[in-house]
Amino acid sequence: MTPVDPEMRALLLGSIPALRAFAFSLTRDLDRSDDLVQETLVRAWTKSDSFTPGTNLYAWLFTILRNLFYSEQRKRRREVEDADGVMAGRLAALPDQEARVELSAFQAALSTLPANQREALVLVGAQNFTYEEAAEICGVAVGTIKSRVSRARGRLIELLGMTGPDDIGSDGTTLAAMSHP
Repeated sequence: MTPVDPEMRALLLGSIPALRAFAFSLTRDLDRSDDLVQETLVRAWTKSDSFTPGTNLYAWLFTILRNLFYSEQRKRRREVEDADGVMAGRLAALPDQEARVELSAFQAALSTLPANQREALVLVGAQNFTYEEAAEICGVAVGTIKSRVSRARGRLIELLGMTGPDDIGSDGTTLAAMSHP
């Protein structure tokens, strides 16, 4: 059995909120995202000897999570999807405040973006990774990430009926995703 490294344990535990948010942005399902985070932490713990101290632990963890997600997606190709959202619509509670309505509209618009644009926007806008770190996580060039983020922001502005970034509401999720670094 591998000896417990208290520093690595603390770092992994501290990364859970960011991993959960990223996993949810990919899966849009709380149970699946929690399973994905759990599997990411297990892999990171068992492969902790492959992590290079002094490098970006979050980027390493996000790369593991992303790879697990896409591996899972390939396995799930034969499963029935809820493409029209009927089942998901039955589970949703109607928002009762303006901020919840705005957040719901934002989430709906975000979910219509292509996966690669949504992923780039969440990494840069909501998780505060640099373009370089996001590019490393996604395995693409920095310019590709910048382009994806720009297109995603432009599409969200269009989908939400805004004239530009100045029309953004006050909730933190929307502000983070739409703000320019």
